[in-house]
Amino acid sequence: MALLEVRDLKVVFQRRGERPFAAVDGVSFDVEPGQTVGLVGESGCGKSVTSLAIMGLLPRRGNKVTGSVSFEGTNLIGLSDKEMRDRRGRDLGMVFQDPLSSLNPVIPIGLQITEVLERHRGMPRKQAKVEAEELLGKVGIPDPNRRLSEYPHQLSGGMRQRALIAIALACRPRLLIADEPTTALDVTIQAQILALLAELVRDTETALVMITHDLGVVAGLCDEVNVLYGGRIVERAERHELFAEPRHPYTHGLLASIPRLDSARGEKLLPIKGSVADNIPWDGGCAFAPRCPNALDVCRSSSPDLEGDERLLRCHNPVTPAVAAGEGTR
Repeated sequence: MALLEVRDLKVVFQRRGERPFAAVDGVSFDVEPGQTVGLVGESGCGKSVTSLAIMGLLPRRGNKVTGSVSFEGTNLIGLSDKEMRDRRGRDLGMVFQDPLSSLNPVIPIGLQITEVLERHRGMPRKQAKVEAEELLGKVGIPDPNRRLSEYPHQLSGGMRQRALIAIALACRPRLLIADEPTTALDVTIQAQILALLAELVRDTETALVMITHDLGVVAGLCDEVNVLYGGRIVERAERHELFAEPRHPYTHGLLASIPRLDSARGEKLLPIKGSVADNIPWDGGCAFAPRCPNALDVCRSSSPDLEGDERLLRCHNPVTPAVAAGEGTR
């Protein structure tokens, strides 16, 4: 049974004098306990806005959120600020993309963890400090007792990210959202952070939503993958199935543009032409059509539906299995 059920989530931003812009346009997915679900796509496809809408962290003005986000049967959309504050940290945790801007620069790391423990778990200050030290040790920070009194600028990038994970895990949330947690970290630290998240899911049955543009992260961590473009899901599949046989031209392009160790020497990458800004409105056709090598006339005049049973696809002219097998997983 799903822990989180997102149904037809839509986030529309509106500025005075400008046309409304749908950053998230009808996104639906489920997350079960102990499952890792990936939201994948380029910057601007709606991944982070989806996570902020789930957590109730979007500004109150200038946007409209519709649809439903059901956590254990309770629709989070429409809850009061107080009700969401009670759930954030206790039931829902989030690891933000940039720990240096997410952590308070003028408060020691220890106090930023203990205030969560005191607020949601009712711990006295002394007990909360002991628990905070254990949390820092659990996420792999050396000499955790000394780090409690240090400020974010005194920690390395990897240690700040670990501290942010410790804060997110302080109340043992049942759902954790990680918004590109390995951005700007070197590959060694990236591997350590991902191993830590995988261990968390395995040992505690915590549900994890991994938001990333890095398909290498998806390959090693996610059970199910949702590929987003223009605020909509264009393909959904189990991880191994997606990598073995990408059907949407966008998914195929993302995989084909990744350097591979088994590629021939001097072989060129196959980038996706244009940028995410080169699109058309979904109500007039397929948003990916201006960049798509498989585009037909119907792609620019009719919006494709998301179709399928367990594996979903939104495309008028998908990549054939033979092409996907020969190029997408080369």
